[in-house]
Amino acid sequence: MMEHASTTPEKQVDARGQRCPMPLLMAKRGLRELSSGAVLEVLATDPGSERDFQSLEKLGGHTVTTEEPEPGLFRHLIKKA
Repeated sequence: MMEHASTTPEKQVDARGQRCPMPLLMAKRGLRELSSGAVLEVLATDPGSERDFQSLEKLGGHTVTTEEPEPGLFRHLIKKA
């Protein structure tokens, strides 16, 4: 098996078009299926999702990186604690 870079997501959740709190709920569901250290990618268009994922990082102990590859699209990479 090839070693992935730490930013290569094991799973992707497409939450584009979903309003808060759906992107966060979808991410939590996705994280349940992953083992510790695995990366989940969440695509969202809700600007509030950035704040939601910051709280997920604080409360859940996960590592969250947020990028905005294009205006209005947020790419959240969550490394499971």
